[in-house]
Amino acid sequence: MDTSTTADPNPNPAPGAAVDPRSFTSFAQFYPFYLGEHRNTTCRRLHFVGSSLGLVFLATMLATGNLLWLLAGLLCGYAFAWIGHFGFEKNKPASFKRPLYSFMGDWVMYKDIWTGRIPF
Repeated sequence: MDTSTTADPNPNPAPGAAVDPRSFTSFAQFYPFYLGEHRNTTCRRLHFVGSSLGLVFLATMLATGNLLWLLAGLLCGYAFAWIGHFGFEKNKPASFKRPLYSFMGDWVMYKDIWTGRIPF
């Protein structure tokens, strides 16, 4: 599934329009909505920092064998993301209604930021 062609962080035609994330039947349909929920640069940056720290904690867990690092990574990743949503984006994270697609969206957006497809 190629989601890289949809890198516009503003794909939704009507900002603030009520869209139920549960209405999407595929990740390819969901990802443009996901990007529309991440229009704010600070929110995207906080997601990026949280995901990067999550990867560091995952590596630490693998190196030490201590599963608490995995928990710390998840908590850190979600804390940064939720601060971005509630504090800067002023919306509710889609992870509340579509957790798997949102988790996948985090990592596709992370890749898209690294590759320059989405502005940082």
